Amino acid sequence: MTASEVLVFDLKRFAVHDGSGIRTTVFLKGCPLRCRWCQNPEGLKAERETVWFSSSCIHCGLCHKACPDSIQWHERPVFDAAADLSSAVSLCPSRALRYDSTYYDIDTLVEKIREDQVFFAQGGGVTFSGGEPFLQFPALLSLLKKCHEAGIHTAIETSLFTSGDHVKAVLPYLDEIYCDMKLYDEKRHKEATGVSNRQIKENITYLLHSDQKEQVTVRTPLIPGFTADDDNLSAIASFLVSQYDNVRYELLNYNPLAPAKYPLTSFTYGVYKDARRYTREEMDHFHNVIKDRGIRNCL
Repeated sequence: MTASEVLVFDLKRFAVHDGSGIRTTVFLKGCPLRCRWCQNPEGLKAERETVWFSSSCIHCGLCHKACPDSIQWHERPVFDAAADLSSAVSLCPSRALRYDSTYYDIDTLVEKIREDQVFFAQGGGVTFSGGEPFLQFPALLSLLKKCHEAGIHTAIETSLFTSGDHVKAVLPYLDEIYCDMKLYDEKRHKEATGVSNRQIKENITYLLHSDQKEQVTVRTPLIPGFTADDDNLSAIASFLVSQYDNVRYELLNYNPLAPAKYPLTSFTYGVYKDARRYTREEMDHFHNVIKDRGIRNCL
């Protein structure tokens, strides 16, 4: 990716859970983590791919005719999702073949965001999410600068698995920062996400000692069998309080809807089949665990 082009797999308008006010959330494609419970598996790969929607397919065979060397037909199209299938995508009459993402030049995307600016009046704005937005760092920095110049409130949702220099570069152009701390133990983190959490801890430490520490919200998604246990939450809370005693810390209840997305991808969902959202009583218990470790600003 470059500073002039960005790959986006979704653009959600009128979002109310991705920062303050009414927001436009831009989902940037690509992520270096492979969390077993990823809520957006369609955004993991950094490349644009072709996706087949079986429910839309009318079995006309035009895709095979358009790309006979790349698409075989065996009761369904069989193809390399990363191949150039643009002619087949453009010919598909039912849109059963589609790209999973869209390339935008920076100015075009900023103009699309500005179309919603009238809805940002009561504290809303744009949120860059993913995937992992820092994976497209040059484009992310350009987008944030242009939104800042346009007077648009900016936020980011990030794993913080990126270099400290990247974090420092974007910080002047961010009004809100939402970052994950999924697991405190490095071994458990690597087993569940595929990467170490050392850089994540370093970046959280930097943010919670910065002048913008009041704009930082640390989040832990409560995933059955992975993150949602007292020892993990206690360790995270203790770490956060040791960095900033008024840190904003949010526990996100488990979302059981993600598995429905996986058949359209090459990934396998890693949470057990009968996992469910936590009850009010269970959420109260988790909140008490982190409060006992000194968290005062609990969301």
